[in-house]
Amino acid sequence: MTPHNLDPRAPWVISTHDLGRRPGTMRRMHLTLPAPADIGVDMIGVPRDADVELDIRLEAVMEGVLVTGTAQAPLRGECARCLEDVVSDTEVSFQELFLYSAEDAAEDDSLLDGELLDLEPAFRDAVVLTLPLSPVCSEDCAGLCSECGIRLADAEPGHRHEVVDARWAKLQGLVPEHNNDQES
Repeated sequence: MTPHNLDPRAPWVISTHDLGRRPGTMRRMHLTLPAPADIGVDMIGVPRDADVELDIRLEAVMEGVLVTGTAQAPLRGECARCLEDVVSDTEVSFQELFLYSAEDAAEDDSLLDGELLDLEPAFRDAVVLTLPLSPVCSEDCAGLCSECGIRLADAEPGHRHEVVDARWAKLQGLVPEHNNDQES
């Protein structure tokens, strides 16, 4: 449930006063809002205070106010393979019903606080659900060398390391460098 006593000056809080409680009344809005903090997963997310473009439709229905919209936001993160910066954008759609009364509401339903509603939780849920858990800078990113840590895209062609299995390392000294299988 949405907490009561919303601040009407908060950027993500929207007034529904002009809709009244007349089902079928509708209003469209285009907003640019600052991104809230901590919208993301470990390796990628929306930077705090970045511009989020919202196109929303508020519609009064019998139970409350139905909000349908799309949001466009920048993403910043780190490639899961090579650790380079990842910069992109995301566009998400969301729909949320804000109920007039808590009587019939379940625990996870959103409620209007008088004539105010808070869009931030709906936006947050929509974005986080679309984020990749392992973002990549490009689909063909080769990642990092497991031996020396160099970014494989920056390494010379054929980059590799000779790796000797530690279990066989002591046997290497037993075989002479120029071993001929023929006896002299």
